Formats: sequence, structure tokens, C-alpha cells
Amino acid sequence: MAADRPILPGSGRRPLAAARRRGAPDTEAPLEVTLVLRRRAELPPGPPPRLTPAELAGTYGADPADVERVRGALTAEGLAVTSVDPASRRVQVRGTVGTFQRVFGTELEEVESPDPVRGRAVTHRQRSGDLRLPPALAGIVTAVLGLDDRPQARTRFRPAAPVGTAFTPPELGRVYRFPAGTDGSGQILAILEFGGGYTQADLDQYWTSIGPAAAPTVTAVGVDGAANAPAGDPHGPDGEVLLDIEVAGALAPGAAIVVYFAPNTDRGFLDALATAGHATPTPTAMSISWGQNEDAWTAQARTAMDDAMADAAALGITVCAAAGDDGSTDNATDGRAHVDFPASSPHALACGGTTLRTEGSSGAVSSEVVWFHGAGLGGTGGGVSAVFPVPEWQTGVGVPGDADTGRPGRGVPDVAADADPATGYRVRVDGTDAVFGGTSAVAPLWSALTCRLAQALGHRPGLLQPLLYAGLSAGQVPAGFRDVTTGSNGAYRAAPGWDPCTGLGVPDGEALLAALRAPRG
Repeated sequence: MAADRPILPGSGRRPLAAARRRGAPDTEAPLEVTLVLRRRAELPPGPPPRLTPAELAGTYGADPADVERVRGALTAEGLAVTSVDPASRRVQVRGTVGTFQRVFGTELEEVESPDPVRGRAVTHRQRSGDLRLPPALAGIVTAVLGLDDRPQARTRFRPAAPVGTAFTPPELGRVYRFPAGTDGSGQILAILEFGGGYTQADLDQYWTSIGPAAAPTVTAVGVDGAANAPAGDPHGPDGEVLLDIEVAGALAPGAAIVVYFAPNTDRGFLDALATAGHATPTPTAMSISWGQNEDAWTAQARTAMDDAMADAAALGITVCAAAGDDGSTDNATDGRAHVDFPASSPHALACGGTTLRTEGSSGAVSSEVVWFHGAGLGGTGGGVSAVFPVPEWQTGVGVPGDADTGRPGRGVPDVAADADPATGYRVRVDGTDAVFGGTSAVAPLWSALTCRLAQALGHRPGLLQPLLYAGLSAGQVPAGFRDVTTGSNGAYRAAPGWDPCTGLGVPDGEALLAALRAPRG
């Protein structure tokens, strides 16, 4: 019967090469899955229009008739709809493993594979091949996430070994000239995390050690059953969580920081992204320091997440995503160039990394080059997307073809800042003072800068790229940036203007604020 049902486009999934089969799952075990529905109308091409939450939900959210059709079809199949969010077009569905297998025409198996964050073996469900839909839902349901709950994303931080030079975030705020007289007051900065947690004791001690004007407020929100759950391992996901919070909070201490914890699955990633993007009040910036090369995601998951980031852009949220820490291969094993997702989404501000050197007590920059220590040794991600075309706002800056195929695509990253662990960030994790690097630190740095720009401008800037790239030609450096022209990330080299290593360059916050304030034709 399932073989006669229509295939869900983009749902094809490959089994993990390193997975060890443990057996069939209990068909009576309970399971919850997220379905994503089509929009009532497609967002217009180009930069999304600026909308209120009500306008976005009413025009581009789920059609109530589609919701009822989904509810009726799934109920008839023995599944239960537990919640509906029309604005983000998500429907949460509960049932048994066996019922989900029958309804969506798939076979789940229980396997064991290495966790991409900790390396230890974890047990999870896995599927392969396409999903199929009840005929009434063809064209209405665009994604079914959560049947396969393999660990999806990797962290983007690296401990320093050995430590060369280290900076506190406020020191980097001075290097990058964050706008004077701002601290992010009145803004909300959302951070997405997919494991680990933080303790208030670590944060309190850290704020005291670096001496910000006021300790920021940090609130944890659980998604899909996850919660703030510190594991006590500084080199595990706790390191990512504390790095993100401490960089963001130290550079925008006036902002309210909300940390969304979700399972490290494609379903968890989408639900965290959509929950944060549609939160009330609306965040100014969203920081994402987790990702994986584009090939490791199903097409349905990439599309659903890109749509969620398009929603965020339409609501005026700047989504900052780390570009990866493994050079131009992005940890793929085929020896070819890859870029990281979600950073490769045109609705994310992709954040690359540099190696920064300053002069003694003056703090003046003595050099800043592309961060790259060689294959497998750490370096900024960057390159050309295999799935997203060149956005309109990036057409003039000379994005090259893919290093292996010459294929055109969205260029990554857009911006950069210090990321080398050897010139890293002083942090406190699980009671230990440490130095971490990685593009994980750049995403919260740019998120904090966005909050301070929003405070000074009096409004959220939203999708920054159309503003940053406006009128640029190849080799040109926009106002508000200091160009980085030395180094490579493996397959690509730095050059004047935009390049696939450090994007447009590193920020000059004062100059960027002036550029954003300038009248535009």
C-alpha cells in the first residue's frame, strides 16, 4: 500500500556509513514528529519584505484548510495531532513507531554511531530512502522530521592547544570598534544550542572576571523535551554553550539573552530555529554555532530551515551562523570542497574566521589573516554552496565557481572575525578558565554587534547582506569593514574585497553604524 503513495520530495536519506545495527525498534514505542506545511503564498523573490508577526502568519503561514486536511488524514491513519503553529507552518504529530512506519512508508532501525560532538557511541533511529505521504497530503506537507533521530550537527568551537594569545570579548570589541555608547539595551539575542548547558555560577564568575558594566540576563528555554543540562565536560557541548553565552553577553551586556536548547536532530534544529524566530517579543539577532556540511542534511530539512530563516529575516531578525572550522572541506571525507549549513543559507549571515595579532598594551592590530592551520588542523570554512544559487545581492562581488566543479552558487562566508584558538577567547566552562576559538565565537560576536547597531539605529536591521553588499563590485571593500587579504582555507585564497575565506572582512563597528545610517537610494 505504501509503495502506491506519492513520494515526499527531498526526503531521501542515506544510512550512516559508521552505524552499527542493533535491531528493529519497538513498534509500540511512542514517537513525536514535526510536519512542515506549504505556505499560503510564497514570499516574493529577493530580500524578504519586513512584516509583523500577524502579517507573516496571515499571508505566508499555513492555510487553515491545509491544517484541517492534515489533521483529518493523520487522524484517520491512527496518528494524533498534538499542536499546530500556523505562523511557522509546523504540526506536531504523535503516534507509535509502527504507525509512523506504515503511514510514511519507511522502515526504521535502531543503530549505534559516533556522536559528532563527543565521539562516543550513541544509539538512535535511522532510516534510508524516500518517505511517502497519504495521497491527500501530497503538495501540502513539505517535510517530515524526527523519524530518523541521528545526531545532526557538530559544534564549531576548538580549545586552544597550546595557547598563544588570548582575548577577552570586550578587548575584541575594542579591536573591532563596537559602537561607543551602546551595550545592546532593549534588544533580545537568541542563541540555539543542541546539547550541554551552563551554570549561573560559571556566568557570575565570568562576568566578574571581565568586568562588564552589568551582567546580562540569561534565560533557558527547552524545545522538544530538551533543557539546560550541563554535563561537566568543558570539551563537550558545555564548551559550545558557555562560549556562545559569554561572548554574546560580554559584548552586548544590555541585551536579554535567551538560550534555546533542543535535541541534536534535524527536527530539533528546525523546531529551535522556528521557536526562537517566532518568539514574542521578536529577537534582534539569532546566533547559531552548530552545523554540518550541506550533503549531511536531507533536502527537505535544508528547505524547511531556510524557510524558517526567511521567516526570521521578514520579521527583522539577523541570523548569524558559524561557517565551520575545518577549512574548505568542512569535515567531509570525499576530499572535495564543501560549505557548512545553515551558514550557506542566503538568509543567514555566514561568519568566517581569522587569526588576529595585536601590539602589546596598545591593542592595535599588527596582522589579521585567514585562520587555517592545514587539513584536519582547523581553519575557517568557506566556499561555494552546492544547493543555493548566488543571491541577487552577491552577484557583483565575483563569487567564483566551486573549486572542484566550477558550479556557481551562494558564496560563504559573508563576514569574519578572530576565530583561531591560538589567538582565541578567554572563557569559563564548568568551573575552569580556558581559551577557545572557532567560528563558534564569531557568530555570537556578530550577533552582539547587531544588537548594538540596532540599539543605535533605533530599529532591528534584519537581513544585513542586501545592505552590506549594495553596489559592490569585485575587489571593493564596503564601508564598515577592514579587508583581510592574506591566507587560504585550503581550496580558496583571500583576495581584495569579498573572498570565500573571510567574506567582506572583519567589522569596524563605528564605520558600519555610520554606513547603515547613511541615506540610500
